Amino acid sequence: MCLVAFSWINQSENPLIISANRDEFFDRPTGKLQCWDSGFFGGKDLKSGGTWMGFHPNGRWSLLTNYRDFRKMGHGEISRGKLVQDFLEDSISPEDYLKEIEKEKGRYEGFNLLVSDGDQLMYLSNFGNGIQEIQPGIHGLSNGLINDPWPKTILAKNQLKETLEQGLSHEKLLNILKSKETHPIEKLPDTGAPKELEIALSAQMIRTNGNYGTRSASTVLWNKNDQISIQERSFDWDEQNFSDTIKEFNLAKS
Repeated sequence: MCLVAFSWINQSENPLIISANRDEFFDRPTGKLQCWDSGFFGGKDLKSGGTWMGFHPNGRWSLLTNYRDFRKMGHGEISRGKLVQDFLEDSISPEDYLKEIEKEKGRYEGFNLLVSDGDQLMYLSNFGNGIQEIQPGIHGLSNGLINDPWPKTILAKNQLKETLEQGLSHEKLLNILKSKETHPIEKLPDTGAPKELEIALSAQMIRTNGNYGTRSASTVLWNKNDQISIQERSFDWDEQNFSDTIKEFNLAKS
């Protein structure tokens, strides 16, 4: 994931609402939204393993974005996608899980990680200031720290807020976070990327001159009756060509 807007315990009808984009190289092998052998639902990184977002019928869920700093890019020993997978396949509390990850955060490339057991939502970045509990409200996350005021993140939060006021549906949520507007370099964070690339990455819907861009969008609706509906829309380079995958299930919290 590279851009996420979400509402956490901010609505009585829907405790969790997510709209998110996944930006990636188009030639990176990827499995669409599916049920894993261990029982959770999520896409699959077929190159390095793991996933970027997943939900388990026991109420556990997690997602991550990459933290971007071109000056500190190395070669992580462990795929960041394992951070999500390992949490979903474990029973440890969100806070205790992040305490363990914090001890070995240097083994991963830059990440932002959200983990929840359905009741508590916790956040950790290996470029941040330790573990945080996410409070009820509307939040945004891109490739900086959570709620950093990047132009596309501010827009994403405003888009989600407007959508909540107009009435919810997967289609409405899939249609936000799709602005192709880029922003002048003086309004952007300094992530160490070349100027032209930094500007290209400032759009919500990314298409670079190479093979990199927004490959999919995902939406999640978790209602007060503990029913979860996930829709994933996978794009070709021409985003008018897409395919949808939908998974729905009821929670069975232990």
